[in-house]
Amino acid sequence: MNIALFVPCYVDQLFPRVAWASVAVLERHGCDVSFDPAQTCCGQALLNAGAPDAARPLARRFLELFARADHVVAPSASCVATVRRHYAHLLPGDPRTADLSRVRELCEFLVDVLGVERAPGRFAHRVGLHPSCHGLRELHLGQGSERGASEVAHRDPARQLLASLDGIEIVEPARPDECCGFGGAFAVGESAVSGQMGRDRVRAHRAAGAEVLTATDVSCLAHLEGVARRAREPLRVLHVAEILAEASA
Repeated sequence: MNIALFVPCYVDQLFPRVAWASVAVLERHGCDVSFDPAQTCCGQALLNAGAPDAARPLARRFLELFARADHVVAPSASCVATVRRHYAHLLPGDPRTADLSRVRELCEFLVDVLGVERAPGRFAHRVGLHPSCHGLRELHLGQGSERGASEVAHRDPARQLLASLDGIEIVEPARPDECCGFGGAFAVGESAVSGQMGRDRVRAHRAAGAEVLTATDVSCLAHLEGVARRAREPLRVLHVAEILAEASA
């Protein structure tokens, strides 16, 4: 199984420790991981900003670079959602977009492809899990509150893996699937609204008793960590990959 690691640009530039944690987790589950340093941005930021013409070359580059990989794994639900849900519209008629199911979010890959049911290790903390909007509503990694109770529940790989760790307690904030307010350019163009949404999320997780805040997207976590730091909230912020790697170290 040829597993290529896709490291989103903001992980590469700001949070490289998340990429290393992802490698550690994959290798502990018997994977042989490769990384091509020629990889670039998937185009999400440009696409979300309404610039599909600028995003299109990046999408082609992604498909060319990862053409030979059996599986492409990324510690980012939002980047995976961009590839899986939007490349076909971005590159109409390109046969390479016919089946991009081999591109997976890290926890999704571990559970759905490798069949991991329990994560090894111990993490004795109260943890709040923030579901990113892209993972929840585009990749269906979890059950959004807007979905009826009668609807078949979607799997939640990150929650499954975290819950299996010894000593952990996952705490539930009020309105558990509410957006954190980051939204890429939204945090710049609507900074007041974005900041208030972030403060609401941090307060909700702290009220639930969270000591650690985690998610599958570093972008959400960067926003929430900044909010928590400015509010002097004693909240440790870690990507899911970092928790899984630390627990089994």
